[in-house]
Formats: sequence, structure tokens, C-alpha cells
Amino acid sequence: MIREEFKLDNQLCFRLYTASRLLTQAYHPLLSEHGLTYPQYLVLLALWEKDAQPVNDIAKRLFLETNTVTPLLQRMEKEGMLIRKKGEKDARQMIVSLTGKGKALQRKLAGVPFTLGNAVICDSVTPESTPDLFRMLDDIIAKLSGDRKPGQARA
Repeated sequence: MIREEFKLDNQLCFRLYTASRLLTQAYHPLLSEHGLTYPQYLVLLALWEKDAQPVNDIAKRLFLETNTVTPLLQRMEKEGMLIRKKGEKDARQMIVSLTGKGKALQRKLAGVPFTLGNAVICDSVTPESTPDLFRMLDDIIAKLSGDRKPGQARA
């Protein structure tokens, strides 16, 4: 007989993993028509918030390592969405900026957040409960990442 704590349905990690995977799948048809992957979309979101950022800042914002983000940025640069150039103050730093194409994608993808928001609305996740859900997820992320919540810079 399996102990309760070892049952798959009793694992928070399994629920979070499954929800994340299914949510990413829901983005696929909306992004693929524009030639984007979900990670590329996240990079664009970060740059639409603040253009001309160092690679390190983008990686930190996305909770990724720079060696994960760099190949992603290189592909996006080849596709004309952004440019990377050495920093003026520090030539070791690579600054990432949107091109006209990258900026235009913001307008083209304007309906994506609304569409995906509606996709997750259900009995227990309502527009009214979403801030509480965000707070709970932010607390989990902060705990697992060393007390840093999404949107916060690393100390």
C-alpha cells in the first residue's frame, strides 16, 4: 500500500508542472502564427516593459541563466526582432534592444494576455481571485528562489 505523501495526486509539484505545461501549450497556437515560441514571448514581454536591457537583467527577470537566454536572443536577433550590441559604459556587457519588428509584435499580440486570461477562468479562478492566486504563486517563487518575487531585482 502506497503512503499518502507518495501519491501523485498529493504532489503540489505535479499540479504546478501540469498547469504550467498546459498553459504553455495554450499559448502555442497564438504565438506560432507570428513565428514565436513561448520563451521568445517572455523575452519580448520583458523588453516591452523596458527596452535596451543588459542580457543579465533579462535573464534575472525571467529567472533563467544567461547561458540559457543567450542562444534564445541570438535566434531572435537573426529573425529581426531585436539587436544586441556592446554596452557603451562596459564593453563586456551586451545590451538588447527591440527592432521595429519587435516593437510591432506588441501590437500584433495585444490580445494574447486577454485570450489566455479567459482560458484559465473557471469555478475557482475568477478575475476577482486572480490577485490572490498571483500572491500565492509569487510567495512560492520567492521561497524557492531565495526570497525574490517576480519583478524584483536580485539583491
